Amino acid sequence: MDETRGLSPGETLVFTLNAGSSSLKFALFREDPDEDPERLATGVVEAIGPNARLRVTHADGGVAIDERPAGGIPNQAAALARVLGWLESFRPEAAAAAVGHRIVHGGPDLARPVRIDAEILDALARLEPLAPLHQPNNLAGVRAAMAAFPQAVQVACFDTAFHQSHDRLRQTFPLPLKYYEAGVRRYGFHGLSYESVVDRLGRQFPEVAAGRIVVAHLGNGASMAAIRAGRPVATTMGFTALDGLMMGTRSGSLDPGVLLYLLEVEGLSLPELTHMLYEESGLRGVSGLSNDLRVLEASAEPAAALAIEMFVDRAARAVGELAVVLGGLDALVFTAGIGENSARIRASIAERLAFLGLSLDPQANASGGPVISATASLIRALVVSTDEEAMIARHALAVLREVRTGTSAAPGRDSSARPEARRHRSGDFLC
Repeated sequence: MDETRGLSPGETLVFTLNAGSSSLKFALFREDPDEDPERLATGVVEAIGPNARLRVTHADGGVAIDERPAGGIPNQAAALARVLGWLESFRPEAAAAAVGHRIVHGGPDLARPVRIDAEILDALARLEPLAPLHQPNNLAGVRAAMAAFPQAVQVACFDTAFHQSHDRLRQTFPLPLKYYEAGVRRYGFHGLSYESVVDRLGRQFPEVAAGRIVVAHLGNGASMAAIRAGRPVATTMGFTALDGLMMGTRSGSLDPGVLLYLLEVEGLSLPELTHMLYEESGLRGVSGLSNDLRVLEASAEPAAALAIEMFVDRAARAVGELAVVLGGLDALVFTAGIGENSARIRASIAERLAFLGLSLDPQANASGGPVISATASLIRALVVSTDEEAMIARHALAVLREVRTGTSAAPGRDSSARPEARRHRSGDFLC
């Protein structure tokens, strides 16, 4: 049977939606009761805006769609409409039994994937101020999928869930404790990506997975996580996805006094400040050119070089901070669009960490790994592709089975899914 057409009786399809700050990723899977979900197709709308590109590939690597629409794709809503149109043409004979959604923020209470109903949707909408760049897009995808697939089980998979096991020391801000009780705490993000990477390390490099690891999720959104023996310990992002590393359009960590100055002296309004911090800062703000690292690497402008140097400097310093939390470092793992695709950024970060005993094999780094550390390096360095869509599909199927059997898992992060065995490389720099 052609795996991109035709559905056998009794088979189950799962569709995944993953709305990022500048892209919309999606995938279609078929349930395999004895294995990981089988990927049928994968797609992405990248660089949403005037230069948007829609690309869909079949499981065998064949390209189904690769187009840059005239006039671009102006926003996430338009991107989602195109994706749903593709899905209808791709599988007109069958509807998805479940739709898995990446939801950036689950707040303090939602610590495992859940079926979305009106109450959950309202609760997630109340969290929009904590993730204004992502949560509205995530929930727009939920509402559109509910309308497109009214019989499907809609499942929310949270980027914050992976970090819920951090101890209170790593969750608490140095503010009056009443604010912690009110939910002002470090949540952490990119959890589905970290979960995917940890799963893959456990399958492919179990000796690395058993140690002290920093995973560097470097893309348009960027963060790092300290992981010990597969368990999350700390992360660079905090209360919102604005914290931590310098990113494509987000500032990352700032002296709070800068914000007070911008409000009081420069006279920025709260909406103006929010827009600047989320949309006009980071690589785009410093370079004055673009949030796309490929554009900056190709530029001769001094401001582009400064932006890259700042990005690398912030990243290297974060690795050192997390190594302190772990009490040492056994491995540094690069993932996501920049982490997987930019040998220059990996090499520059490693150079700044040479005092820890980290050194790269230039040829292995240029080829993309997976192991890119030199033989004599005291710290392993790897490139491991993240697959958030496969993780979402596994979680969605687990919730679907609970719905069908009338059972429910215990509270906490779902860990029933098996590791993803198939390699799926992130193809763009804007993860």
